[in-house]
Amino acid sequence: MSDAYKTAGVDIEAGDEVVDRIKRHVRSTYRPGVVGDIGGFGGLFSLMGRYKDPLLVSGTDGVGTKLLLAQRLQRHDTIGVDLVAMCVNDVVVCGAEPLFFLDYFATGKLRPAEAEQVVAGIAEGCRQAGCALIGGETAEMPGMYAPGHYDLAGFCVGAVERAEMIDGSRITPGDAIVGLPSSGVHSNGFSLVRHLLDGLPMDQDNWGLGAPLGEVLLRPTAIYVKQLLDLRTRYDLLGMAHITGGGFTGNVPRVLPPGMGARLHAGSWPVLPIFDLLRAKGNLTDAEMYRTFNNGIGMIVVVRPDVADAFAKEAGGYRMGEVVADPEQEAVVV
Repeated sequence: MSDAYKTAGVDIEAGDEVVDRIKRHVRSTYRPGVVGDIGGFGGLFSLMGRYKDPLLVSGTDGVGTKLLLAQRLQRHDTIGVDLVAMCVNDVVVCGAEPLFFLDYFATGKLRPAEAEQVVAGIAEGCRQAGCALIGGETAEMPGMYAPGHYDLAGFCVGAVERAEMIDGSRITPGDAIVGLPSSGVHSNGFSLVRHLLDGLPMDQDNWGLGAPLGEVLLRPTAIYVKQLLDLRTRYDLLGMAHITGGGFTGNVPRVLPPGMGARLHAGSWPVLPIFDLLRAKGNLTDAEMYRTFNNGIGMIVVVRPDVADAFAKEAGGYRMGEVVADPEQEAVVV
């Protein structure tokens, strides 16, 4: 049966090899609460004794067409960090601690060494976020994907005490907006990135980026989880917004109460050189930049104005605006 399946394009032995290769990476993420070990039909996690009235917070995402760049450059070791980041950064904005993560890796022909690199990156992202990689799926589907291509998806579950959930409901006009720096383009807008930059040499830096273009573009998404969970023990975090697809204008209003908007001040934070290159190559307007890219800010945090400067200093961020009364509920960069 296995020989017939292999003739059809599915290599069971390669799948078994992947499992053997990734065991040490998976186990390196284990934390208190993990029940069992790799190989079961479902991942198990216990909340016993950790929470009084917990709310479970879940998030799922992929990496988008940044995958195509990673596959083109044969760099598979960091794209897994992006996968974890896109999920855990969404979960932490509620004040939740990410507990566990599951991944889905699908390809037309399984290459065990490549799959191991991807999962090693996922494990690294989980370690950065403090969550356990307790399950996943590796699917070999001949004919579904072009040669050399694979796709990734991830799923994260976190928990927060009901009384400590951050939902933005206490935000009022005048509250300060602090931005935490991004590591680069992160994992959104890559369809436009590739459209604008694909013809450029990825192994060179001709634009003052500080590193070869391909390295800058593949720099993994920053994971803010441990930093934010630590900061909230000393500051009252009123609301947070992960700056992903939709940029400032699409994400900041999601955390604001009805009838409120955000005024962000251009020049109050440093814009990374990669965004200047994208703007120039595409002749992009301010509006296009702010609704597509993070422009150097990966996470927005709303705090009371009297602690904003201290919070920004400790967080390594920038006080970049304020909440305003706005019936249109917009995020406007001025």
